[in-house]
Amino acid sequence: MTFEVAKPQTISMTTPDGVRLDADLWRPAAPGPFPVLLMRQPYGRAIASTVVWAHPAWYAAQGYTVVIQDVRGRGSSGGDFRLWQDEVADGKATFDWIATLPDTTGKVGMYGFSYQASTQLLAAAAGATGLACLSPAMPAFDVYADMAYEGGAFRLHQALLWGVQMAADNARRAGDCDAFAAFIAASRGLPLSAAIPERPPVLALLEKYGHYANWLKHPKPGPYWAAMSASAQLGKCDLPMLHIGGWFDSLLTGTLGLWKHMAESGAPQRLKIGPWTHLPWGRKVGERDFGQSAARGMDRVQLAWFDHWLKGAPLPDEPAVELFEMGGDRWRGFSAWPEPQPTRHFLASDGLAASDIAAGILGASPGSATAIDRVVFDPWRPTPSHGGHTGPVSGAYDRAAIDARTDVATYTGPVLERALHLAGDVAAEIHVTADAPCFDLFAVLSDVAPDGKVWNLTQGIVRVETAQSPVRVAMRATCAVLKPGHRLRLSLSAGAFPAFAVNPGTGNMPGTETVDAQRILCLSIASGAAAPSAILLPVVPE
Repeated sequence: MTFEVAKPQTISMTTPDGVRLDADLWRPAAPGPFPVLLMRQPYGRAIASTVVWAHPAWYAAQGYTVVIQDVRGRGSSGGDFRLWQDEVADGKATFDWIATLPDTTGKVGMYGFSYQASTQLLAAAAGATGLACLSPAMPAFDVYADMAYEGGAFRLHQALLWGVQMAADNARRAGDCDAFAAFIAASRGLPLSAAIPERPPVLALLEKYGHYANWLKHPKPGPYWAAMSASAQLGKCDLPMLHIGGWFDSLLTGTLGLWKHMAESGAPQRLKIGPWTHLPWGRKVGERDFGQSAARGMDRVQLAWFDHWLKGAPLPDEPAVELFEMGGDRWRGFSAWPEPQPTRHFLASDGLAASDIAAGILGASPGSATAIDRVVFDPWRPTPSHGGHTGPVSGAYDRAAIDARTDVATYTGPVLERALHLAGDVAAEIHVTADAPCFDLFAVLSDVAPDGKVWNLTQGIVRVETAQSPVRVAMRATCAVLKPGHRLRLSLSAGAFPAFAVNPGTGNMPGTETVDAQRILCLSIASGAAAPSAILLPVVPE
């Protein structure tokens, strides 16, 4: 049953410390009571996550009172915005206020993605009254590891772009039109060519109006990050949650970190991961079309979740875990997160894997002879990022041209005689050293098609600051099938700019080294029986 929707109302509440929080309320134009759907967000409540979700009027038409609230210091709400730090207390206060709204059932669900997903978790951490279920899509569960730094490497492009966006609204609220204009200009052409690349000319304004400079000052986990991360505050929680992620989403590790945390709670959980980037969620992801099944109507999936927990409707009979299989272009069901025993594919080479695309191979066992492939990284022309989950473009792209560069070592498996199905966590263990005290190792797993296109499946990076052997690169999880006639490929380099800041090779923290101090460095990648470098794959039955 659907309803006519009443004209939206703007309503306000006051927090215990006297700050006004504004919200838009959408509800059916019919007698209630109705359960409540709440979204708390920092981008101006008129947006209401419509970059991925249906307009709140659609949810109201399905029989819900929908409340879209500007968090403290954003939109038209009062107070000062502090990244995630007031969402526990303000989330609890918001639920106390919602309990006073007329014509509601007392049951509340929360929805929204990205920042709006994290506000759900922080409200849950507060023990919010009336909260019955959540639908956290693509959250930063651990802000340090899911969003700012990856494997210890600074996510330059994403951190700067989002830092500019968040600072711009603070400048707008302060009436600083010149600063706002500077942020718009920076967002439309990120300034990545400063003397210190992580400190662009707009940094002084970023320090005044945003958080970006503080992210540079805290390159290691610690109290600064814990104060804003749901991973440090949620604790035990028995709320049902619908988890939604994307294979090329920049926050996939947050989705999976939360899922694994909640899987131990005993409360009903469902996980759905599509082939998507952070936004939008459609069938075309980068250069690859994953078919109509990838354009799954997630609003209807979410509505069914809320109808069950807030209205008592039957829950669709679906597996606890549904993963979109790239290449098969279908959804696969699992009773739990797949954790197959890793299958190792070993690197072998004649020492020319960086200059001859056919020289590096992947095999079922390490070669008898030890080989060394040397990869030279030149900061003047850093190895570019292209596709994946972070950087100027994200998604699935043909990376054949990047693999042909001589600052990338490639290792390609034999032509597959039967389909290879992957589902779960991926990692690489590489015996590698460098002629510098600090270096990055960037790894990409790809599907080499018979037509020569090289489709990236997953990737990972690690900053190496102490001698270790092998170096483990925690790559992002995936679900994919490589069909007969296709081949696996592992590509290794010392960076991926501008997705990640160039490692200057000095060991100094990001944002402290000028470009003229960045070192040319050489990676020495060993393979063979004495140095069994390998990629670890989650092979599952068809």
